[in-house]
Amino acid sequence: MKAAKRVAIYARVSTDGQTVENQVRELRAVAKKEGWTIVQEFTDKSISGAKGIEERPGFKALHQGITRREFEVVMAWSVDRLGRSLQHLVTFLSEIHAKHCDLYLHKQGVDTSTPAGKMLFQMLGVFAEFERTMIQERVKSGLARAVAQGQRLGRPTVGAKKEAEVTALRASGMGIKSIAKKAGVGIGTVKRIVDAQAA
Repeated sequence: MKAAKRVAIYARVSTDGQTVENQVRELRAVAKKEGWTIVQEFTDKSISGAKGIEERPGFKALHQGITRREFEVVMAWSVDRLGRSLQHLVTFLSEIHAKHCDLYLHKQGVDTSTPAGKMLFQMLGVFAEFERTMIQERVKSGLARAVAQGQRLGRPTVGAKKEAEVTALRASGMGIKSIAKKAGVGIGTVKRIVDAQAA
């Protein structure tokens, strides 16, 4: 008899008014139906899906469990519980597949342990690549339009008079922060002027 698959459940809610219980209950029911053994359950409460892994303790612990190969399937209620970006999802899928771990998404009906699920995963990768290309194209066309309209790109300059003031204050031995305060400019601006003078 084939051993039951070891699975991990991941659930997340964005606000205090929401609960992970419904997500977890549904996923437990699926695991029972499939004959899977739930090894661990990870949750993140009141945390946005846009946050990085370091800001999502449950998601970080899930990653660590995947790395240690503690389970063979990761179960989540929906794709947006894992993250907001398609690109992030594809990266996550690549990482777990490298550890021979599959993904089950309840709402989308995705199970990457099946041939149909694997095909969908590959399609997601194509869409993610398309999304990235579209973003790059939008950025390029936006920059080209700004230049055509006569806008200056890059950091704004402070003017020769202000640069001379910063240079003089630096020459008198004043520190970067003090110069920024006295000249009424940002610390980054002072550093840029000082570095340009030193070059």
